[in-house]
Amino acid sequence: MFPATPDKTIARTPRQRRILAQIAVSVCLAAAPAAALAQEPPAAPQQAAARGIDYSVKVDAPGPLDDLLEENLDLVRWQGNPRLDLDQLQRLVKAAPEQAKILIATEGYYSPKVSAGLDTSGAKPVARITVDPGQPVLVGDVELVLKGFEPVGTDAKPYDAADLRKRWGLPVGSRFRQADWEGAKRNLLRQVMMARYPRAQLVESSAIVDPDMRRALLKVVLDSGPEARFGELRVEGLKRYSPTIVSNLNRIRPGQEYNEAALQAYQARLQDTGYFSTVEVSADMAAALSEDIDAMTDDQKAIPRPPVANPAILPVLVRVTENKQKNVDVGLGYSTNTGARAQLNYDDLNVFGLRMKSNLIMEQKRQTARADFYFPTTEKGYSDSFGAGFERNDLRGEVTNVATVAGRRAWGTPLLERSLTLEYLSERRLVEGIETRRSNSVPLTFSWTKRALDNLVLPKRGYVLNAQFGGAVLPVLTDERFLRASTRFIHYRPLGPSTNLIVRAEAGVLASKQKEGVPSTFLFRAGGDQSVRGYGYQELGVREGDAIVGGRYLLTGSVEYQYWFKPPWGVAFFYDAGNAADKFKDLKPESGYGIGARWRSPVGPINVDVAYGQALKKARLHFSLGFTF
Repeated sequence: MFPATPDKTIARTPRQRRILAQIAVSVCLAAAPAAALAQEPPAAPQQAAARGIDYSVKVDAPGPLDDLLEENLDLVRWQGNPRLDLDQLQRLVKAAPEQAKILIATEGYYSPKVSAGLDTSGAKPVARITVDPGQPVLVGDVELVLKGFEPVGTDAKPYDAADLRKRWGLPVGSRFRQADWEGAKRNLLRQVMMARYPRAQLVESSAIVDPDMRRALLKVVLDSGPEARFGELRVEGLKRYSPTIVSNLNRIRPGQEYNEAALQAYQARLQDTGYFSTVEVSADMAAALSEDIDAMTDDQKAIPRPPVANPAILPVLVRVTENKQKNVDVGLGYSTNTGARAQLNYDDLNVFGLRMKSNLIMEQKRQTARADFYFPTTEKGYSDSFGAGFERNDLRGEVTNVATVAGRRAWGTPLLERSLTLEYLSERRLVEGIETRRSNSVPLTFSWTKRALDNLVLPKRGYVLNAQFGGAVLPVLTDERFLRASTRFIHYRPLGPSTNLIVRAEAGVLASKQKEGVPSTFLFRAGGDQSVRGYGYQELGVREGDAIVGGRYLLTGSVEYQYWFKPPWGVAFFYDAGNAADKFKDLKPESGYGIGARWRSPVGPINVDVAYGQALKKARLHFSLGFTF
């Protein structure tokens, strides 16, 4: 049996002719054609080029082996070449079995039976390849050797080597595929490099394959390298904006253990500020290596040294490209909720040291104008802002005009967001046939959002939970005191490799002596793309004259089954139910159900649904991008 060598696969044949098989995919696919043909078919004479032979290739192989051979065999690659004559075609057919065996070995089949022939009886020659792959080679044993991984310092915890071994991606009993073998090594190294040991290296790996026993013995040797800790913060590319924008968002402290997730989270926080077009946050490996070398004498540089006991100190390097200070955007759009839309945005990143965001949105059913000013995030992670706006809604016979002035504090992460908002609202409300009403209110609202998802943009597993609680409880600029609570929940659960179940629920309650005087924005309605499909936007609520207005109570729910028949394309079947009312006993749910198309776009799932509203006895088209939360 051959000794283990780095990145090497060894195969032993029944006749004891041991063949050293380097079967890395990149090596195989590059070397196989050369091994099979020695060289490309020589150029034919010019007169032969004009009569290049036309032939077809038929591959009879099970499962994915069929596609593998059709994509990589020279027989297929040379189809349509006008320089190929019959003699050259016969040589390709003769070489095909050996080339096919090398390709098939990458899928774990080391004892295949491959035959090839050329049928010239018809008007067009047919090259036929028949494959019986036999039984696959399985992983018989895995030896993971971990070198280094010694904790540095009295506060350092021992490395969890047992957990690392559990996460090995090619366990005993699995089929030995070359792609899986390379992926398992790559993932193992990646897991180690993400925390504490960014300089880890794969120093040796070997796979000894015994085709007779259909067994592969795997060995991987991993060297952790020195433990690393974060150092000082270094910033490059900052010219126009305050350095506190970058430093205040830094949660990484000098001496903290290296963790790639901490760098990624810091980068995401900087990207979300809007001040930068590009952000790159990394540990400065080059600076750490340079400092290590500079600290050595010439004699020390010439003598190999054992691993140092002190951790490597890696400065946190932030490279940014600043956005231009002022930016104007114009957009057009359409929503099945509020109709056609024209939008104008104006942002200024430095208005007396603050960031200003403003927009003007004109929709068929809603028009808004708003401007907000944002302070740089504080060292404790608080994002403070204030602003003012005006919004007009014309929905279901009710017209509202609301002017607001608000101050807001937000903190947390995308996985756990919290905010506290204090605002003053002045509302003018008009319902046809009813006297115009005005109301003022100063509510304080706390919002809490928890996200536990496998992917924030295209989730397949996990949940999102939002809860809000607030109200106007002081008789200051407030016509009617009230308390309000609401919650929304979405749960994603995979039922199989190509199916998902989505469960959605929403509930709300408002407590006040009377409803008149409570701003309509704090009342509840249902219906629309993100609520009960089959009904128009906020079509479900309390009837007041000829209008539908908001109620004190809300309860909606939805169940959706998704089948991804050809990812990223899928189909969905759903059932929604819910309603809003002024009394809990009047909360009679209306139902809608239907079918929809799904596309997992880079910016989120795009949904097109046809829903039938049971109460209305008619169907409605809905279009939405993801679930807004």
